[in-house]
Amino acid sequence: MAKTLVLYYSATGTTQGIAQQIADKLNADIAAIHPVQPYTSTDLNWHDSSTRATVEQKQQHDGRVPVKDDLPDPANYDNIVIGHPIWWGIPPRLIAATIDQLDLNGKVLATFATSGGSSYDRSQSNIARTVKENNYQLDLQKGAVLNSSAAIDRWLASLQLK
Repeated sequence: MAKTLVLYYSATGTTQGIAQQIADKLNADIAAIHPVQPYTSTDLNWHDSSTRATVEQKQQHDGRVPVKDDLPDPANYDNIVIGHPIWWGIPPRLIAATIDQLDLNGKVLATFATSGGSSYDRSQSNIARTVKENNYQLDLQKGAVLNSSAAIDRWLASLQLK
């Protein structure tokens, strides 16, 4: 039977809650992504253009935020699901660093986000670019913004997991 791993980064707990629902529905393992330097509430103040998160998100496409090397080995899984908030229209830069760190060759990769107002289009492009930069040969599924149980169920039904 195929095994699934749900990874997530959650600054406020919202993405964690959605990730847990997905893991429960898929009978999947779950693990949090941790930045090497944790974010403070001041770092996340999007009203201030000088805050850490704002500066990081304004980096060029190759910008990365280091993550701790404490994630499960993806070799033990067929499907990898990554959840994240959307900051400034794209995933936090630590999501690209996570994708860089994992060997995702041969996997099915599905990504989702939580957001108060963004679509998933720019996030999907960002994830696809990161996959391409790593020369991964994988099956990238269409991501979605998930804010309800019904949205989770619709998205999961649309995926082609192993």
